[in-house]
Amino acid sequence: MHNTIENILAIKEELNLINSATNIIAVSKTFDASKIKPLVNFGHIHFGENKVQEAIDKWTDLKKLNEDIKLHLIGKLQTNKVKFCLPLFDYIHSLDNLKLAEKISSQQTKLNFKPKIFVQVNIGNEIQKNGISVGELDFFLQECKTNLDLNIIGLMCIPPDDGNTKKYFEEMHQINKKLDLKELSMGMSSDYMEAINNGATFIRVGSRIFGERT
Repeated sequence: MHNTIENILAIKEELNLINSATNIIAVSKTFDASKIKPLVNFGHIHFGENKVQEAIDKWTDLKKLNEDIKLHLIGKLQTNKVKFCLPLFDYIHSLDNLKLAEKISSQQTKLNFKPKIFVQVNIGNEIQKNGISVGELDFFLQECKTNLDLNIIGLMCIPPDDGNTKKYFEEMHQINKKLDLKELSMGMSSDYMEAINNGATFIRVGSRIFGERT
């Protein structure tokens, strides 16, 4: 058995022990198709990429051959890349400003294809990080849903690396519930169990599945 399959089965076993139906996004950025195909052939569906161009190169043919695959954009999306992003990506995890929301809205109308979208929240109010501040979420969601007809399914965060991950995950869970959003994208290789314990429905796992990036 390929080690990527063994790794994902080990994570699923952890999830089974706590009766969790959380979706595992296998983050395949920087890994080529030869590393990805064993997981695809095994029947894994959710995969994540950071960069649009890399995803086009790797996934255009793979998705044609495997129609069940759901591709997630988990990295920063520039407005000038939106036209290349759809319809390749089924999910966008990094909606973080109104200009980008407007661009996605325009493109989805042209293509008659609505991606599922997470709004990225700057949960730690970090200057260097993208995301909508908690205080602006209500207004931003109203604009996205009502005026731009975006399919917002939940929130996403990358918490600060300050040892308080649990606190940020708890806060995200409460905000998501208050806003009556169904999905919650948070947790990576180092903290996905903590995220799942706080309501994550999608976890973004790279190195625990594919190994360390060189």
